[in-house]
Amino acid sequence: MKIKLTKQEIRWIVYDIGNSAFILMVSTILPIYFNSLSSAQGVPESSYLSYWSYATSISTLVVACLGPVLGTLADYQDRKKKIFLLSALCGALALACFWIPSTWFSFLVLFIVARICYSLSLIFYDSMLVDITTDERMDNVSSKGYAWGYIGSCLPFLISLVLVLLYEQIGISMGQAMMFAFILNAVWWIAFTMPLALHYKQKHYIEPKSHPVRDTFSRLWYTLKDAKQQKKVFLFLLAFFFFIDGVYTIIDMATAYGTSLGLDQTGLLLALLVTQIVAFPASLFFAVISKTQDTGKLIKICILAYFAIAVFAIQLDKQWEFWLLAVAVGCFQGGIQALSRSYFAKIIPNNTSGEYFGLFDICGKGASFLGTFLIGFITQLTGRQNLGVAAITIMFLIGYYIFHQVTKIKD
Repeated sequence: MKIKLTKQEIRWIVYDIGNSAFILMVSTILPIYFNSLSSAQGVPESSYLSYWSYATSISTLVVACLGPVLGTLADYQDRKKKIFLLSALCGALALACFWIPSTWFSFLVLFIVARICYSLSLIFYDSMLVDITTDERMDNVSSKGYAWGYIGSCLPFLISLVLVLLYEQIGISMGQAMMFAFILNAVWWIAFTMPLALHYKQKHYIEPKSHPVRDTFSRLWYTLKDAKQQKKVFLFLLAFFFFIDGVYTIIDMATAYGTSLGLDQTGLLLALLVTQIVAFPASLFFAVISKTQDTGKLIKICILAYFAIAVFAIQLDKQWEFWLLAVAVGCFQGGIQALSRSYFAKIIPNNTSGEYFGLFDICGKGASFLGTFLIGFITQLTGRQNLGVAAITIMFLIGYYIFHQVTKIKD
């Protein structure tokens, strides 16, 4: 039976199309741009990967600290949309300015700001799921959000790719090509933010207090204790911390890892475009089977698939192997993200979704601080990138074991 999407669900899905353009650029073109910028200023190849890892880690660590506080504040009446819009607009503005810094260090600072704003916007966006749909439709709507985000982000990426690879034939400089690419993706992000920002209605909320800042921290402390007492929520967050760490680390570091191995950069970019294309039907497939299959079982399958992907990546040193890796990631990337988001939304209180998704983000995008740091640190320590990747496989095993315990707990 087909499920017809409501206007509010469509507007929510559309934001995924907008913000996915940013993360696709961050995962593909941006590491290569930073590599050329840092190399021109004498930064060695081994240090380039470490610096990029550290910048990613810093941004996720900041979000892990700010996310729960702002998420709790957003649960007050009519606050969520305002904070969401501010985060998205600031992130898009920072993206539009990426071409301005002339040193690798100042570029990394701006990158950290943009990534923080992007990640914060997703906290409020994810928590809106309880307002725009029902429990029965969450798996389907969440999966379609990721699906359309993957395929929709391909258009600005392809235009950016043409500008970056064919700038001489077009008659512009490399700097101008990057400027146009950054601004294009920023405008794309803003354009697909507005439908949700203009029409979203916060149905579940907490009444404003006389001392909102003080009360926000009080409620956050209560939520932390409450989550610990709710065994299913607590164990899910712990499991999510480990298995999603590997997922986001692979997404964040794929291009940087391939570049550090000396693989052809054009081939890397095209391979990751294939990831987006494959992820579209794969995410829709998970949306369909989630209606008849247990969500917990599907998440377990995705975790095991990612474990196999990480093991394969340890020995990766050829272009065709990177292409195979890109296709495999595309098959499970949307599924594990979408199903984890909807699974969590079903087991938390609706009126405090911002608080709980703030914690969700600590254990999600905040968790990738550990993965990216491990890759950067081990690579710098040993000079071998594959040893850093090996550490990620352990995360999937721990995450699977804990999540298996979660599925045994009755609602």
